[in-house]
Amino acid sequence: MNILTRLIQAMIEYEKGCAGRVGHFLKVYGYAKTIGELENLDEATQFILETASLVHDIGIKKSLEKHGSADGIYQEQEGPMIARPMLEALGVKASAVDRVCYLIAHHHTFSDIDGKDYQILVEADFLVNFHEQGMPAEEIQKVNSSIFRTDSGKRFLQTIYLPN
Repeated sequence: MNILTRLIQAMIEYEKGCAGRVGHFLKVYGYAKTIGELENLDEATQFILETASLVHDIGIKKSLEKHGSADGIYQEQEGPMIARPMLEALGVKASAVDRVCYLIAHHHTFSDIDGKDYQILVEADFLVNFHEQGMPAEEIQKVNSSIFRTDSGKRFLQTIYLPN
């Protein structure tokens, strides 16, 4: 069984009883994996992207317990310290763990996006959040103009949410 499969299993266990969060990270993973492959990421960057997409919201549970809120700032603060030991226990290389934790700590920060893995993670998360949050088309268009940069992410956004 590969690392990503074992990580999915670990995340489902971690989020037990919260089908919404499990569904969310699996949908973000699906978009991130697909966009990354369409954008021809190298193997190491693709692995980091897929790993980060599975654990990007791992800080929500702790944020709710500690801060009474799942606001992005709290997720970014709490997530890396939960993800790091989980990823290390699965045998993820230290350099990949560091980058994944960086992505967790910045996935709600949309300025200074540094790297295709970061860009695609943000786009994949938005693609899922648009639907889950019922975002109106005019807001989606603003995000399209200000955040989306990859050809594949833009194409998915247009096809799914702005087909006219």
